[in-house]
Amino acid sequence: MLPASYSLIIWIVCSNFLPCKVRGMEYYVAAVYEHHVFLNPNSTALSDRNSALEFMSKNLDIYEKQVKTAAKKGAQIIVFPEDGIHGFNYTRQSIYPYLDYVPPPHLLPWNPCLEPHKFPDTEVLQRLSCMAEEGRMYLIANLGTKMPCQPLIAQCPSDGRFQFNTNVVFDDKGTLVATYFKQNLYFEFGFDTPHEVQHVVFDTPFANKFALFTCFDILFHEPTVSLVEKYKVKHVLYPTAWMNQLPLLSAIQIQRGFATAFNINVLAANIHHTTLGMTGSGIFSPSTSSYHYDMTNEHGTLIIAKVPVEPSEDASSYHDDQNLLLNIEMGPTILLNELQHSQVCEKDERSVLCKSSVTTKQMPTSFFYSEMMYDNFTFTPLTSSEGIAEVCAGTLCCFLNYRKAILSDEFYALGVFDGLHTVHGTYSLQICALVKCGGLEPQTCGHEVTDAESVIQFELRGNFTTRHIFPLLLTSGVTLQLPDSWGWKSNYCYMNASNVSSGLVTAALYGRYYDRD
Repeated sequence: MLPASYSLIIWIVCSNFLPCKVRGMEYYVAAVYEHHVFLNPNSTALSDRNSALEFMSKNLDIYEKQVKTAAKKGAQIIVFPEDGIHGFNYTRQSIYPYLDYVPPPHLLPWNPCLEPHKFPDTEVLQRLSCMAEEGRMYLIANLGTKMPCQPLIAQCPSDGRFQFNTNVVFDDKGTLVATYFKQNLYFEFGFDTPHEVQHVVFDTPFANKFALFTCFDILFHEPTVSLVEKYKVKHVLYPTAWMNQLPLLSAIQIQRGFATAFNINVLAANIHHTTLGMTGSGIFSPSTSSYHYDMTNEHGTLIIAKVPVEPSEDASSYHDDQNLLLNIEMGPTILLNELQHSQVCEKDERSVLCKSSVTTKQMPTSFFYSEMMYDNFTFTPLTSSEGIAEVCAGTLCCFLNYRKAILSDEFYALGVFDGLHTVHGTYSLQICALVKCGGLEPQTCGHEVTDAESVIQFELRGNFTTRHIFPLLLTSGVTLQLPDSWGWKSNYCYMNASNVSSGLVTAALYGRYYDRD
């Protein structure tokens, strides 16, 4: 398991056109770059195209160096982060000089490096195209683009153009093969939301179908879940500019959870700016991770790793292949010794607390409310070194069987939330979460915590009514770990962990109830 600030660099010499084979498994070599972006000190000021190009060239110069380095290590594909070329916090008017023209699909394919004068205002695309051609690798980057429209036509902005947050894909010859307009914008006032959801899938010679989406998209059904479930995509490219929010939504948590939940590969590139809480990139397969998370410095990091062509071959026995199906009948598997108990429930106007009467352990006798991630969670404290805890809210009940292998005076609680999240986005959640609280008082449960001493073995279950559950397991130093096993049994989603190697920060089953959005 990787320490929190560790960035893994692995390489294998391969053909750019074919996958590698290691121990009978086929791999390709991928790179992602966590970029310490040059930010515009006055992003709301109006500028001109030449000044904008001069500014963006500072970031593109760094991209070019990373492509050259990745090429020497045999990378066949590289991903750069969202907003990595122009930065962020622009207005609709101030970002306009930074936008490239992107031709519509019927005018593709087009190689900007070989045909630089075919379309105007494509200088950034030209540089990216030449990088891909010189590095002989697929290149994925994010930039702002513009597309003219007729103001009299419905949905066309009054200034006569669409402005999109755009991912572009170049093949290893520099040809533009795919574009994607971000669907779920996050306070991005310079960009328009596309009127139709795009499902962008493209083929490569080394791993077949890839799909791409951007940052906040990962929390929504469209386009992300459709891409994976409808198009059977096994490889996702994910530029992001993610501001970490513990205890449940650090960048690497959601990246790891998404790869695990859907049994796919995720190649994620984030911005690196610790003053903005931005770090966390990686290359994730179902049961392996090569990632970077570091809040102690301000420099970029290149991650290179081998990625299985068939992600299911990477999945180990911890993962139930049927995990996305409800009502699976399986024999009960409890991590710790089963404790005979009867269930007693108390109700108030907001939630239900279920407590267990256990013959051999002292169980919690109270519950409380505390805000976590802007949502009002119902918590029950863990008051003993081992035992069973249960807590309910709405239709969701969460159950925890736990033992503290290494004791401390830290305060832990089991929390539940079943409802609509309404801050910085609106979406429905079902969550069971075991968290270390920020202090010894109940109101500190839900605070951001990065370090812990208590090593806890546990099994966590919930009677979720959504089938889209993302398992999250984070230990001291913001270090990822995988559960021993997780999936569905007897109408409960569960995960358990008996080999946690350091203090537990968060263990959660993070459910998205898309149909209730």
